[in-house]
Amino acid sequence: MDTRGGGDVTLELLMSVFSRRIVDLQKLILIRGVPSATQGTELGEVDRALRTLDHYLSNIKAYLQREAEALPKAKALIELSIQQQQTLQQISTNLPARLPGNDCHVDLSGPRFFANWTFVILVQEKKGKGPPPRWYINVDELSSLSSYMRGRLTLEKLNTAIDEMATFALANARLLVAPRKKLGEDLAEKVLELRDIAALESVKGKHFFLETDMRGPTLKLDNTGKAILTVFRHLGRINEFRTGRQRVLVLLKA
Repeated sequence: MDTRGGGDVTLELLMSVFSRRIVDLQKLILIRGVPSATQGTELGEVDRALRTLDHYLSNIKAYLQREAEALPKAKALIELSIQQQQTLQQISTNLPARLPGNDCHVDLSGPRFFANWTFVILVQEKKGKGPPPRWYINVDELSSLSSYMRGRLTLEKLNTAIDEMATFALANARLLVAPRKKLGEDLAEKVLELRDIAALESVKGKHFFLETDMRGPTLKLDNTGKAILTVFRHLGRINEFRTGRQRVLVLLKA
């Protein structure tokens, strides 16, 4: 329904009523024999009142027209806001409690979130390759797992384990680029081993960690840790192989 059209009709009717009223007043004045000078004064006052009313009505009409023209834009903004809210809700559902790493709780509005991402960017620039991938599990993927494989694993626990894998891989990446003189004797042997693994064709340019690195609160060498790795292998988050005495886990990207 066009409200502007309805507004025009109402205004025309209102002006018509006032016009008829003026004519009636003129007739009554003539019948009562009111002197013409008084008649002109009264009609002048009526005319000024009508002009003032017409001015206000014109302003109201212009305001209503502007509001009517802005209505499609407001509807479009509402639709975009709803879509944005749905997107953010989906992100919130699939994110773990800590992002992007080391005991950092998610707070998208706080400075710590951006500070951690700045740290990731700096690491990327220093090493010449991207940070460890954090390919999180989503609700649909969790639902696709058989009840036997899923067990008591939750979305939160799986995605927290992904954060921990990235932390293990980042620690190894730091060791690979650290100056030898800054490494203690206890790390020298491990660094040599990591360099041999990093030179393998199946590992080159990728982030990886060793099974012996699994010492996180969630991902560790126990039955839960083994179940998590089984899920990650099934969902294509990691590749796993053995070299020498070590079991190597390579992080995969989406």
